Amino acid sequence: MGGPCKDCPAGGKRPAPYPGPRCATHHRQVKRARRATAHETRVGKLYGLAPGDYARLLEAQGGVCALCREATGAVRRLAVDHDHATGEVRGLLCMPCNRDVLGRGREMLVRALEYLDNPPARKFRRAP
Repeated sequence: MGGPCKDCPAGGKRPAPYPGPRCATHHRQVKRARRATAHETRVGKLYGLAPGDYARLLEAQGGVCALCREATGAVRRLAVDHDHATGEVRGLLCMPCNRDVLGRGREMLVRALEYLDNPPARKFRRAP
């Protein structure tokens, strides 16, 4: 255990068992900032997003998944959806939308729309 936390106000008496030395609160803040920086670097390298683009895109989408409009990314960050052929970034999606909706391809979406407009069970229903 080190001395007092280097980020707490002078004269603070909180124990600082974490590297730095830091108290638990400041240790969590440093970890959160490092994760944010690492994510920013990763999406920049993978998708060509400039620093802050992920946050601006999330804000432009109203802070939610572009498809379901429910997931906020609070528990798990929204995925950067992109065209694999061109690399163009399309938006931010939650994992279920990215995997289950778009992950099955354009043909599946067309079939799903056809299914909703013309369900097979209609052929077997009796006319009233």
